[in-house]
Amino acid sequence: MKHPALFLGHGSPMNAVEDNPFTRRLRRLGQALAEAGAAPSAVLAVSAHWETRSRVAGDSAEAISASSDAAGTLVLAAERPRTIHDFGGFPQELFDVRYPAPGSPALARRVRELAGGDAVGETLEWGFDHGVWSTLRHLFPEADVPVVPLSLDRGKTPRQHLELARSLAPLREEGVLLVASGNVVHNLSRIDWRQDAPSQPWAESFDGYVKQALLARDAEALVSYPAAAGAALAVPTPEHYVPLLYAFGVSDDSDPVTFLYEGLEMGTLSMRSVRFG
Repeated sequence: MKHPALFLGHGSPMNAVEDNPFTRRLRRLGQALAEAGAAPSAVLAVSAHWETRSRVAGDSAEAISASSDAAGTLVLAAERPRTIHDFGGFPQELFDVRYPAPGSPALARRVRELAGGDAVGETLEWGFDHGVWSTLRHLFPEADVPVVPLSLDRGKTPRQHLELARSLAPLREEGVLLVASGNVVHNLSRIDWRQDAPSQPWAESFDGYVKQALLARDAEALVSYPAAAGAALAVPTPEHYVPLLYAFGVSDDSDPVTFLYEGLEMGTLSMRSVRFG
């Protein structure tokens, strides 16, 4: 069975504990996968909140988050990953959340094999950041599906991220569901915290650009996103956008593109979520 690939606009960490249209959509999707006999044997998670970088000459820092390898991209090979609360200023309820899904060293090894050579390193020094568990606890609330996070190498170009993703496409035929998590439009400095805040024109423009590129399966438009209208404000830093390239990259022209959820929150935060396949 060929499993789908997902990009989920995770939004606020509070989505982990709230009952709202977005989280209900995730729960329905998880139930639908199970009922269709399409529940995965494992999840490869690509989150905006785990960034690493290659070690460079004269640089003692091995990674932004955690690394014991010279490779810029890392995969977590821990058997029992910890839950990471990588935020501040939220209610204690959120800090109390634990997502005790197991890891899968075997899947971590397979990712490295498919990537080839030393393209992906291995670490035990990470866990499930909130970009992973805030969505998966709705998709798989029993935390019974093994999860393996893959980091984002800050040194890679969008095209290089896409190429790495394409090398991992065989995983979809091997029981693995890729779940990428970020936000197509993510500019916290421009957020309007009012619940009824109107969408900003530049945010709508860029979100629409990405929607059309996905429907057209236009890889060039997706990797060349900085040239799009509104991109400088919509994507001031790339980490929330790049996970989309992984979900797109493991898909192919035969996969239908379905928008699981759409809409801009607080004026500038796109919750666009996409299913490929």
